[in-house]
Amino acid sequence: PTPPALLPYVPRVPSAALPGKVTATTFALERPCCIFDRHANASDAVWLAVAFANASAAFRNPPSRADVPPYGQLPTARSYMTLEMAAAAYACSARSPAVLRVGGDTACGGQGGRDPCNGPLPSPGPYRVKFLLMGCHGPKAETRWSDPILLRRAGSPSTIDPTPMRRGSEVAIIASVLASLGTALAVAMLGAVGAEAWGSLCRRDSGSGAFAGGSYRSHHIPPALPQPLPPGCACSPPGRGCFPPRPPALRPAE
Repeated sequence: PTPPALLPYVPRVPSAALPGKVTATTFALERPCCIFDRHANASDAVWLAVAFANASAAFRNPPSRADVPPYGQLPTARSYMTLEMAAAAYACSARSPAVLRVGGDTACGGQGGRDPCNGPLPSPGPYRVKFLLMGCHGPKAETRWSDPILLRRAGSPSTIDPTPMRRGSEVAIIASVLASLGTALAVAMLGAVGAEAWGSLCRRDSGSGAFAGGSYRSHHIPPALPQPLPPGCACSPPGRGCFPPRPPALRPAE
């Protein structure tokens, strides 16, 4: 078969800022308008070949649509083909979106792996892509391979922001960091003040304890010793004191 015509067009990611230009599983491409008009017929189709960057040189154009490598073949064959579109969609007169989304079909995988599918890319890559015009008898024209396209890395898809960071987002992140630092500084200062107050109380308590446990001399008054009773005194009941005995009463003479 006649080899396909090599076109000078190089696929590329749009240079303008747009939401989700490159994510963890997808990337955007500029639509190649007016590239295939000289080679395409109404029945022709344009495909996108996707391959790992280190496997693009080993990619071989399929001789027919039945031989197109499917999406499920990427992990083993390191390449696949997707985004089948009528050649008229890339004509100069076509009014189509200016951007193509590679890897945007999250429903891929439930089709048995044999049908063409534009499924999410399984790793950051890098990848290379090229457009291939195919007719009833095989490839008719192709573009050059793109430069390597590296996807954004992340631990999980939930940690990827699909939109480019704007200035407002940067300001919000900086304000959040400053607020966290201010809170941490306030907590540290309160902790230092509390520790100083607690230390002061402990020192005061230790002083009073030392005072209580110390031994001091003071003026001592010895208890009064019991004095001997004077002669002729008899003790009355306790608490009534001592009194001299009374002389016996004189009886009147009879």
